[in-house]
Amino acid sequence: MSALQSILLSLPPERSHDLAIVGLKGAALLPGRVSPLPGRSTTILGKPLRNPVGLAAGLDKNAEAVLGLARCGFGFVEVGTVTPLAQPGNPQPRLFRLPEHKALINRMGFNNDGMQAMARRLARVRSSNKLCGTLLGVNLGKNKDTPNEDAASDYLKGMDCLHGYADYFTINLSSPNTPGLRSLQHGDALRSLLSRLKERQLQLAGQSQPVPLMLKVAPDLSSDDVAQIAEQVVACAFDGVIATNTTLSREAVAEHPHAIETGGLSGQPLADRSVEVVRQLRSVLPEGMALVGVGGISTESQARDMLQAGAQAIQIYTSFIYNGSKMVHKLVAATN
Repeated sequence: MSALQSILLSLPPERSHDLAIVGLKGAALLPGRVSPLPGRSTTILGKPLRNPVGLAAGLDKNAEAVLGLARCGFGFVEVGTVTPLAQPGNPQPRLFRLPEHKALINRMGFNNDGMQAMARRLARVRSSNKLCGTLLGVNLGKNKDTPNEDAASDYLKGMDCLHGYADYFTINLSSPNTPGLRSLQHGDALRSLLSRLKERQLQLAGQSQPVPLMLKVAPDLSSDDVAQIAEQVVACAFDGVIATNTTLSREAVAEHPHAIETGGLSGQPLADRSVEVVRQLRSVLPEGMALVGVGGISTESQARDMLQAGAQAIQIYTSFIYNGSKMVHKLVAATN
């Protein structure tokens, strides 16, 4: 672990995060264009991917540090979750480290500056012409005060505002930290939502290539749930799935003092379950449909396991928090 990483991890988690974002924003000021590390290249969502290692949403919620994160070597970077209106999220403390388990618990609650602020920042990133080959995803959510029956309007607003800047959108229905959000992953509510988003995707595209739509799902799903979600994704002609978000389970960390904290658990304890959900999805999704695996990838072997389970690319979050850009280099090399 680098000295800088040690210093950051010695600070309170949210303070450490804020300082890291400041540092990454500074890295964006360096001259020259920014490219991913060379690795196992592939095509995903109809776009070239220089290496299959991406950054999951949640670290750069406001698209403040896109270029700095791209300098870490990721093949793709996902920003957000962003909501139409700015919101403060849940009261602090809301982020907890479990270093013995290489894990985090968070109940951030979609704290972000809102879609208009993100649009201004992404416009600057695009106009700088520095981003060279790193795909940029935008993770969309709904505001806490928006009732579920009106959730589609929030996702549509995000698409309308940001479609000119994103290489793909991720529809986040799986965070455990917005009350009732996960219920949108099921049944008629899911089909209605996905259908409306697909319709808007095509309207926004006009004669151009549509911005692909990905659905991010929870790990806390039964096999029947996974199969039903896959069926809806295919029926609504979505472009892919990201599996998985954080878990509500505490089985693997039950003895830790922070296990009593509410929120989503991420990191190594999630690895086996995430791989299993990816394997289930791959068995029922069309062969060509994009599938990104995320959750608990902390070692080279776990990255390879996720790809062997059927993911075309992977994302990391918690292992990047604990290990920094060194983790990106290790995983790109391991998956080459």
